[in-house]
Amino acid sequence: MKLSLVAPCYNEEANVRRFYDAVKSAFEGKVTDYEIVFVNDGSRDGTYKELKKLYNEKKEEKSIQVLSFSRNFGKESAIYAGLSKAKGDYVCIIDADLQQRPEVVIEMLEKMNSDEE
Repeated sequence: MKLSLVAPCYNEEANVRRFYDAVKSAFEGKVTDYEIVFVNDGSRDGTYKELKKLYNEKKEEKSIQVLSFSRNFGKESAIYAGLSKAKGDYVCIIDADLQQRPEVVIEMLEKMNSDEE
């Protein structure tokens, strides 16, 4: 099972690395086959620069995709682009600003994989 996290980003320069680290920490020992699809929605700060830096550092892991819009098209367009590129059997949309904690994704997966109806 591969899990894709689609993370739309707009002016998230300060959060990109924190989000990635939070996902790695939450998923450690629980989810091994996953990717994060970051979509830069025309940010006006250094979000794209931070995403490229993170991608270049982690490209050996092949767990990150980075898409970038030339201008701000809106969150819905960023989500659609991320969904179009996601390779997972399961896909979760999650904000890069950590308003939703990655641990909740683990809870959802556990619930989906439980025998409860």
